[in-house]
Order: sequence, then structure tokens, then C-alpha cells
Amino acid sequence: MLSLSTLPFSPPITLNNFSSFNNNHSIKDLHTNFVCACIAPPNFKSEQHSSPIKFNGSSKSEQLSTVRDHEDDSDVLIECREVYKSFGEKKILNGVSFKIRHGEAVGIIGPSGTGKSTVLKIIAGLLAPDKGEVYIRGRKRTGLISDDEISGLRIGLVFQSAALFDSLTVRENVGFLLYENSSMSEDQIADLVTESLAAVGLKGVEDRLPSELSGGMKKRVALARSIIHDTTKDSIEPELLLYDEPTAGLDPIASTVVEDLIRSVHIKGRDALGKPGNIASYVVVTHQHSTIKRAIDRLLFLHKGKLVWEGMTNEFVTSTNPIVQQFASGSLDGPIKY
Repeated sequence: MLSLSTLPFSPPITLNNFSSFNNNHSIKDLHTNFVCACIAPPNFKSEQHSSPIKFNGSSKSEQLSTVRDHEDDSDVLIECREVYKSFGEKKILNGVSFKIRHGEAVGIIGPSGTGKSTVLKIIAGLLAPDKGEVYIRGRKRTGLISDDEISGLRIGLVFQSAALFDSLTVRENVGFLLYENSSMSEDQIADLVTESLAAVGLKGVEDRLPSELSGGMKKRVALARSIIHDTTKDSIEPELLLYDEPTAGLDPIASTVVEDLIRSVHIKGRDALGKPGNIASYVVVTHQHSTIKRAIDRLLFLHKGKLVWEGMTNEFVTSTNPIVQQFASGSLDGPIKY
């Protein structure tokens, strides 16, 4: 289930304004009523991290829904079936269907305004589809996550802006969910915060405020917040992490750092401490070719609210689909118009 943390003061914190939480508040003032990227990851065995994906493969299949043959859907974590979503008169999603399986690294790409971030929010249960169905490990979700908690999967959303609480230290930001919802002592949480920060390559920043961090460091703190978990619990459900434009606004070197970190905390990777990653699967919304190349194995291409192409990353630049060809090349000529 999606981990929730709530803040019951006025005005209510929303997805758009919670990162600018009043600087007069401290961690002691925070109670519960808000979604945060502080989600507990699973304890799965890790496989050795494979080498970075390169755009040098040949296209073997252009079929939309048959990238891989699966007779058994027991490994499907999330499934969307014919999902529609509109905001007023504006149609965003127009019958989108796909599956996310255990162990996958999936990217959602396409032109701006085609519904990529909306898909993430529907997966997370922050938005309900107008029409269509969302299944969490085979069980249909009804309404929003707060209306219908379904056990069996923990879903974390890492926001594009990093979305740190301005008035809290790095330690308080990373350990936020544990401070609010666990029985762990402050010393135990502090130790886990230090370990999580070290896993994303950050040391000695626990007492800094977000305003003292670079853009790349903020992204890494947000990632550390998403992988920390309560070690006193006996069992931890599989986790799906959702990244919304994780390298937006970063220079090429900082982007590479974040892209490699996304890989490192996956179950097929190893973190900065050399430990196996704990994230069962992840989905990345991105426009950046470097992120596609370094952090993604399978791609879903959205255009005008529809899934128009699906394929492995090494098929991306060799696709014969004109929409994909234009997006891959950055050409002004083609079906995508601005």
C-alpha cells in the first residue's frame, strides 16, 4: 500500500505547495495527513547489476503489447486497463493499458502534455481514472489510495522538485515517515538516515537545510528519503518507486549521478555502500535521452493520451514508428507538432 504521512494544519498541504511548508514549524510539530516519498523498501535478493544500456540494438519487434511473452502474470505489480482521464474539457488519457512487472525498470516518454505525470499519479493512487481499471498485484483498486488501501505493494513517488520540507534538516526530511509513524527511537532513526544518505553517496549533510544543498544533492536526499524503511517490522512488502522527471534542471554530470543512483537502489544494482538494492521495480517519467540510456530497460511511449509504442530501450532509436523516430532524433518534421 502507498505509505501516507499527514499534516493536519491549515492551509492543507497539497502536492503543489508542501515543499514550502512554513519555516516556523519543526519536526515536532508535524502530525499526519499527507503523501510523502518516505516509503519502506522490500527485502529481496539482489542480482548483480548489469552494464548500462546502450542505444545499439536492432529492432526485433514493433508490436505494441508483446514486448515479452508471459503466460503467468503472477509477477505483475501494477496493471492499468483502458484508463481514461480528463480535467474539465481537456482529455489527458484516452484508453491507456500496460503492466509493470517485478524487477522491471520502465520509462514513460513522449511529448509534453501527453499525460505522463498523470499516469504516475494514477498508479500511486493520488488520482482516480474517469474510466478504466487499476490493479495492484491482481486486486482492483477502487477510488484513491486513501479510500481503498490494498496491501501487498508499497508505492513511493519521488517528486520532480525533490519536494523537501524547507524548515527541516536533511535528517528530519529523510527520516520524516519514521519519526511520524514508527516506534523506533530517535537514535535508531538517525542511524538509518545516515545509512540511507551514504547509500546515495551523501555523507555529513544531516544537519544542513535544503537551502544549503545544490539541486543534485536535493534530488539525492529525496531518493534517500524514498528508500529508508522501518527495520523493526517483520515483513516489508515489495516496492514500486515512481520518479517524475528525476533529472530535470540538472547539468549533465549531476544527471548522470542521479541516473546511476536510480539503477543502484534497484534489486539488480548495488548502492554506494556496495549493498544490494531494495527497490523491486521502478517507473521513470523523462524527456532526457541520457536517462533513457542509463536508467531504463523498457519504454512506454505516450502521444495524445494513447500508448502508441512499447519496446525495449535498445529498440528505441531503431524503431520504424514515425512518432518514435521524430522523438528520438529531435526533428521538427514529423507527426509531433508544437
